Amino acid sequence: MSLIQAILLGLIQGLTEFLPVSSSGHLVLGQFVLGVDQATKNEIGVAFEVFVHFGTLLAVVTVYWRDILGMIKAFFSIFSFNRPSLEDKYHQDADFKMMVLILIGSLPAGILGIALKDIIEEAFVNPLLVCSMLIVTAGILFSTRYLLKENQKLGFTNSLIIGFAQAFAITPGISRSGSTISTGLFMGLDRETAAKFSFLLSVPVIAGATILEIKNVVAHPPAGTMIINFIAGTLVAYISGLIAIKFLLAIIKKGKLEVFAYYCLIVGIFGVSWLLLK
Repeated sequence: MSLIQAILLGLIQGLTEFLPVSSSGHLVLGQFVLGVDQATKNEIGVAFEVFVHFGTLLAVVTVYWRDILGMIKAFFSIFSFNRPSLEDKYHQDADFKMMVLILIGSLPAGILGIALKDIIEEAFVNPLLVCSMLIVTAGILFSTRYLLKENQKLGFTNSLIIGFAQAFAITPGISRSGSTISTGLFMGLDRETAAKFSFLLSVPVIAGATILEIKNVVAHPPAGTMIINFIAGTLVAYISGLIAIKFLLAIIKKGKLEVFAYYCLIVGIFGVSWLLLK
């Protein structure tokens, strides 16, 4: 993998991890278009994906560091002797409540990701599946034009349902952010809450996927000549991830999430047509 390929793939990962256009799908298509052949994929293994995912994880932490720090403090506070009951703390402490709901929302993707790991990995080499699922993502985003009234609070039930939407997005080509934000909006959450919960919900998923693959990176470390390329891809993923989060938050405030549907639809239809004809 050349330096240019690493930078371009880092840019793709950073932008598409948070924009509702499917980062996993775009990494598959990006490797396909850039000519990253199977031999090269085998050479770098999962190391590059671990590096760039770490970059996008840092982007979320940078934007929502106050919320994340608050949840960490809330977690350790449950071990204090003079704390209220967990039920009272859930109702009284907003950071503790958010931590609990994120844990609940993370369960479906965590369980499904471990149970279907081999099937998911096979899907990551199928550009035709990716393009087909991008069309599905377009339908999900278009559906946000018909929203329910924003009058619901985030709680156990809707956080779990949003978690199932995130689990569905394990399929390459299905946008994680698009699925979770759209589901939150349809369940009556206000735009800010739906977006914030979606971004915070990505932290355990990205961190978990990174941790699970670290042992493979340690067992098969990248060649010394590759380290610079990997670091460059990580930095690009971090910077572009920051830009993507800020940009998407601005779009959501305007209630224009469906604009990304046109992009997904065009890429999906073009990709399916081109691959079938080829």
